Amino acid sequence: MNPSNSSNADNPLGIAPIDSLLAKFAIPAIISMLVNALYNIVDQIFIGQGVGMLGNAATNIAFPVTTISTAAALLLGIGGASNYNLEMGAGKEHKASEIAGSALTTLVITGVSVAAIILLFLHPLLVFFGATDTVMPYATDYVSIIAIGLPFFTLSVGGNHLIRADRSPTYSMMCTLTGAIINTILDPLFIFGFKWGIKGGAWATVIGQVVSAILVVIYFTKFRKMYLDRSMLKPKLKHLRAITSLGLASGINQIAIAAVQIVMNNILRYYGAASVYGSDIPIACVGIVSKVNMVFLAICIGISQGAQPIWGFNYGARKYDRVRQTYRYSATACTIIATIFFLCFQLFPHQIVGMFGGGSDLYFKFAEKYLRIFMLLTFANGIQPMSAGFFTSIGKATLGIIMSLTRQVIFLLPLVVIFPMFMGIDGVMYAGPIADTAAFILAVVFARKELGKMKNA
Repeated sequence: MNPSNSSNADNPLGIAPIDSLLAKFAIPAIISMLVNALYNIVDQIFIGQGVGMLGNAATNIAFPVTTISTAAALLLGIGGASNYNLEMGAGKEHKASEIAGSALTTLVITGVSVAAIILLFLHPLLVFFGATDTVMPYATDYVSIIAIGLPFFTLSVGGNHLIRADRSPTYSMMCTLTGAIINTILDPLFIFGFKWGIKGGAWATVIGQVVSAILVVIYFTKFRKMYLDRSMLKPKLKHLRAITSLGLASGINQIAIAAVQIVMNNILRYYGAASVYGSDIPIACVGIVSKVNMVFLAICIGISQGAQPIWGFNYGARKYDRVRQTYRYSATACTIIATIFFLCFQLFPHQIVGMFGGGSDLYFKFAEKYLRIFMLLTFANGIQPMSAGFFTSIGKATLGIIMSLTRQVIFLLPLVVIFPMFMGIDGVMYAGPIADTAAFILAVVFARKELGKMKNA
């Protein structure tokens, strides 16, 4: 395969209408993100129906494992894709391909390393993640199997960002969609047909991840558009510095999500024990709400990821009007989606929770109250993750990191710790909308400032 001879002037990222271009890239990215979310949600639904509340609690305890792996995948995948598009926009095709090669190899190495650490320190990690004595057996069965699939999961998630950057968003969508379909088919077969319980849900997920990863490998060996030879697959420190610089915002955001989840699980375990609900009901319910929220965030992040090649290429080519126009379209789309989900969370909490299995009246009472209060500011939640992706795409790594940290670390984490001291378990609920409000305000302020600079450039 030879390097592309097409000039930047002919690249559709720089000349095609923004609305059609954004739809072309964002729709497959949204589907891919939704599919990644479905890996967790489908397991949660079938495990909730087949195993019950303790199964739901176990998948919540396991959530940080998947989130940490996602952090590594986004650090390298988004960082590699952002640098690739910026270098392509500047006309440096060979350097762009070297960056992609370094990212791909490091994805594999990192996935294997994370899996090994999880398996070596499984029990103490589950205690740290907030597992109670009754949930521990279920969590151990689930996570010990999920860890086997982490190298494949990391390569699939990170590699698909590079596939989209290589102007193949439909293939990227196919990779994740195929794995999710396999997972969805195998879940009921393994859980109910083979009566494997929570282990069946875990094996279904792993098999789907393996298939997705194989499709990523096939793309880069047979269908890629970029020039890529074996020498480029050797990780180079200078490229890894550039990759981590632009991928750090997304990686930190996922680590922050994992940190908040771990702290929240332990807070729920402690304050739940002192409430009428006990520890297991809050842990199970919060896990369900987190998975439901993943669907909303998947759409907004998918819009951001679809816009990423457009932002990066046009910023590198100094076509700032196209960058600003793409941001406006992306922000509008995220706000519309956020409003729809806000209405669903407020109007149909019982139905949403009920999809994940039955429970006592006390269980549904806590779940519905938590969903309504914690997600009260959902209608404003789309701007913050989209803006974090925007700053990363244009090479503003520091701003991207700040945006990624605002909601989870700077605001939500301390509020989750402080509020329950005065309000008990209800304090966790009210921390959510306050953190969302503050993060939204900061995102709008920083974005307006950066877009204003481009207008005057």
